Amino acid sequence: IFLLFFTLSFSGETRYNKDKILQGQGVDEPLSATGFRQADAAGLFLSNVKFTHVFSSDLLRAKQTAAAILGKNRFCKDLEIKYDARLRERKYGVAEGRPLADLKAMAKDAGEQCPSFTPPGGETLDEVRERARDFFEFLCQLAVELEQKEHGKPGAPGRSSGTSGELFVFPWTNHCSEAEPSSEGGGSSTVLDANILVVSHGAYMRNWIGYFVSDLNCTLPANLTKSQLSSVSPNTGVSNFIIKLENGNSLKPQITCVCLNQDSHL
Repeated sequence: IFLLFFTLSFSGETRYNKDKILQGQGVDEPLSATGFRQADAAGLFLSNVKFTHVFSSDLLRAKQTAAAILGKNRFCKDLEIKYDARLRERKYGVAEGRPLADLKAMAKDAGEQCPSFTPPGGETLDEVRERARDFFEFLCQLAVELEQKEHGKPGAPGRSSGTSGELFVFPWTNHCSEAEPSSEGGGSSTVLDANILVVSHGAYMRNWIGYFVSDLNCTLPANLTKSQLSSVSPNTGVSNFIIKLENGNSLKPQITCVCLNQDSHL
């Protein structure tokens, strides 16, 4: 077994968020002043977490959020952020750049409910989930290949040696389920094979988490309600997952949700 710790953050606020206007993929707005403050707050919250990899949507609001988070980090300010189009927000077609109320009206006219309604030119929920599945499987395979490379090095240390626990101190001890990783001493630190930060978008991440729960039987915190599970994360909300891969099998991950849409930093 080896461990992959996976932190998802929703991008900060833009003026379109504030005005309840759909951005999707076609509207590439920068963060607002509030959005930059939120991203800085998320960065401070995660400042003692040593990430091994950072991935972000290639849309501007996510790129700025990822850069702000890394800019506050004690250990990995210079870590390369890799941008991936698979992490983009759901595409809303003709509804992009229009008020959310317009999308709801379109759905009503079509006899459907938001968010399952797909406007002309938009992505279906299944298409969004397929993007999320493809990216997650890529991450799992990446982790497996990294572990195989490490084990192939002559004299390579075991994963439990030579790693300072403080590099993996997690800030959500008092806010989350008992499923979080912990050291033998009872603190909130552990040794991981990979510790990955992903910065994406609200509707996309809701679909991704739905994929974790319905397709991969993700274990959820006991106190999580159905409404919390289906809600969109607040701007720069943070969700955390432990991924266990048995014998390097990236196709059968065991997933435990530690936190969902954590927003205490706000």
